[in-house]
Amino acid sequence: MKLLKKNQVIIYVIAIMIMTAGYLNFTTNANDNQSIETSMQMESKDDTLLADIGDATLVNSNDVVTGEETTPTSENQVKNESENSNNEGTEQEETQKGKEVQTNSEVTKDDYFVQSKLERDTMYSQMLETYEKVLNSSNSLETQKQTATQEITRINELKNSIMICENLIKTKGFENSIIFVNDKSISVIVESEEMKPEDVAKIQNIISREMKAEIDNIHISTK
Repeated sequence: MKLLKKNQVIIYVIAIMIMTAGYLNFTTNANDNQSIETSMQMESKDDTLLADIGDATLVNSNDVVTGEETTPTSENQVKNESENSNNEGTEQEETQKGKEVQTNSEVTKDDYFVQSKLERDTMYSQMLETYEKVLNSSNSLETQKQTATQEITRINELKNSIMICENLIKTKGFENSIIFVNDKSISVIVESEEMKPEDVAKIQNIISREMKAEIDNIHISTK
């Protein structure tokens, strides 16, 4: 009888242990399931959050794209304005260069006439100086002195006639002119784009009258 009761107690204890183990196992499984569900919910929420972040990024990206599309338009406007400004600047530079070229051309022409007259007058001055040395030299023969005197007179008269002719030509509307005399041949260079027949006739009449020259010996050119 006592052995029976002892066996029953052992059976009860074993049954309680089994029940306890089953309960604990159930509780553990329930917690695991809950943890899995919670984790899945968290992951789902994270995915949603990431999706939201992705959408926001996409919107920002679109905004950026839109900004980039707007920017080239602005850059094109700036580029067009810059090109227009450059074109205007180029036109102004070309105009300025044209004026400078024209001014330089005018200066060059003026320099030509000034320089040519200076060289011509220097030549006459050297000739006069040479004849004066002959005239003032005690070693010169009388015939040499007479020739020197005649040449000095001729050169001075020629210089005076040239000066008168150039001044008269200026009154006819030609600002610059220069006359070169080589024996009987007389060359006249006038600053002008073109010479009309009546202008040529006026200059020929001046030279012929003042320098006692034949019309055929008067040669007129322009510069």
